[in-house]
Amino acid sequence: MTRRALVNGACVVLAVLFVFPVYWMASTALKPDADIVSYPPGLLPWPIEFGHFARVLGDGAFWAALRASLTVTVTVVTAGTLVALMAAVALARFTFRGRTGFVLGLIIVQMIPGEALFIPFYLMLREVRLLGQLAGLMLVYLSITVPFTAWMLRGFVASIPVDLEEAAAMDGASRWQTFWRVLFPLVAPGLLATSIFSFITAWTEFTYAYVLINDPRNYPLPVYIQSFIGRDDVDYGPQMAVAFLFTLPVVVFFLLVQRRAVAGMSAGAVKG
Repeated sequence: MTRRALVNGACVVLAVLFVFPVYWMASTALKPDADIVSYPPGLLPWPIEFGHFARVLGDGAFWAALRASLTVTVTVVTAGTLVALMAAVALARFTFRGRTGFVLGLIIVQMIPGEALFIPFYLMLREVRLLGQLAGLMLVYLSITVPFTAWMLRGFVASIPVDLEEAAAMDGASRWQTFWRVLFPLVAPGLLATSIFSFITAWTEFTYAYVLINDPRNYPLPVYIQSFIGRDDVDYGPQMAVAFLFTLPVVVFFLLVQRRAVAGMSAGAVKG
């Protein structure tokens, strides 16, 4: 009983440590400017001030950044998941020369520090005239997410018995019908689990967007948040309001898919 109480107490402490920064972000967004920098700081936002949210929602640059982030995220998740699924099926179902080396290459790519790729990405996008464009940023994010997603999905596809596809083929199903009606429904939990990685990467990534996007009209939300940091001070209220609005879609998305995501991750661990 004592051991269980200690474990529960430790879990509560960890939960508080993780939740408190989120609470402080929301609390700061609802405080008047004078209370944000007051000492000692107040834990409760009183009186509640919605002016910071009104200022952000009335800023055209916020909506432009939101559109940019949504465009990049939806494109990266959709295209990346489709390409990774095709690659995973090829790696799990077909035998070809260099397959093992290709799988190792997918793993090795994940070991390269992101900072080491800033200059190569910058030079390549400049050469193809995509520097500062959302299309160039999408290609960069796809190069980050597709290798990991393909490697993960390979485990999901490999865990599905080939006998199911062979039985469907014997019943007269074409290769496309076998894929769509047999393989795809079984691998769908894995697609959902791996798409979370692509979603979080494309939605929250800051450094590549800050380096590769030099046009303020194409700034995604992570770069827009940085715009509230001045040379001599920081406009904390609107910045925390944007951060709260920026975090909300991720939290809602995860709450909606968490059960299926956990089930998908477990299924993908059955066979590599």
